[in-house]
Amino acid sequence: MRRTARTLAAIASAALAAGALAACAPASEGPRIVVTTNILGDVVDALVGDQVEVATLMPPNSDPHSFEISAQQAAAMEGADLVVANGLGLEEGLTQHVEAAEAAGVPIVEAGDAVDVLEYATEDASGPDPHWWTDPTQMRSVVDALEAELAEHVDGIDVAGLAEAADAYRADVEALDADLAAAFETLGPERRVLVTNHHVFGYLAERYDFRIVGAVIPGGSTLAAPSASDLDELADAIREAAVPVLFAESSQPDRLIQVLAEEAGLDVRVESLFTESLTEPGGGAATYLELMTANGERIVDALG
Repeated sequence: MRRTARTLAAIASAALAAGALAACAPASEGPRIVVTTNILGDVVDALVGDQVEVATLMPPNSDPHSFEISAQQAAAMEGADLVVANGLGLEEGLTQHVEAAEAAGVPIVEAGDAVDVLEYATEDASGPDPHWWTDPTQMRSVVDALEAELAEHVDGIDVAGLAEAADAYRADVEALDADLAAAFETLGPERRVLVTNHHVFGYLAERYDFRIVGAVIPGGSTLAAPSASDLDELADAIREAAVPVLFAESSQPDRLIQVLAEEAGLDVRVESLFTESLTEPGGGAATYLELMTANGERIVDALG
C-alpha cells in the first residue's frame, strides 16, 4: 500500500496544481448579491428571481475547497450589498476575501450558521462537516435564513415576492426529501454503505440511515492526502463491509479512487456522484434539486 500512497499523493498534488491555475469567469459589473458556491448561487437565484442581480463566484464542475477568484471578483465582493457564503471551512481559498468584504462593511450570511452542524473525525483530522446540503432538511433551514437576510439587507426587494418564492422552494425541498427517503427505503440496511473520495455525505448518511465505511482522503477537504496506513485501514474496512461500489465525485478526477481499488485488489466498481458542485446546463446537475435527485438515483442503482 506504500506504493499506492505515493501514487495517490502524486495524483493529488497534480490535481491541486491544475486547480490553482484555473481562473474563475469574471463577475458582471456591480452585482448586488455575491454568492461563493454555485449550489448556494442556484438557491439564491430561485429566491430572488429577476429582482436582484446575483453573481456566483464558483464556476460549474469546480472544487469549492480550492477554487480561486480574480481581483475583479474580490472587488465585487467588497462592493456588494450582501455576500452569501457556505462557511464551516468549505471555501478555503476565499476566506481572506470574505473577511475583507466583512471589514468593508458588507453583511455576510453564512449558510453554516443556519444548520445543525455535524462533526467528522478521523485519526488524522476532525472538525465541522461543511457539506450540509446533502440533507434536504438542512437546506430548508438555510432557505429560512436566506429569506430573512435577503429581506433585511437588500434594499428594494419585493418582500412578498421573496416570501412566495421561498415557500415554493421549501415545498420543492420537502418533496425532494420525501422522494429520497422512499428511494433509499428500497435498499436493505446492509446495502446502505458509502465509500467516497473524501468525507462529503455525512449529512445524507445521518438523514437516511446510511453507514459511512470510509473515504480515500481522510478528512472533510479535498486538500488533505491519505497515508499508507489510512489506505490499508480503508481497504480492510471495504472488504469487511463487502462494499460493492466506491463513489467518486464528478468534480474531482477519479484516479485516486481507481488506484486504490486496483492496487489494493478490491473487487468493486467505481461510480460517480455529483457532490460539491453543480454542472453546466445539460450536465446532469445544473440545479441543487437536480443534483440531489440524480445522486439518489445513482446511489440506489449502484447499491440495489
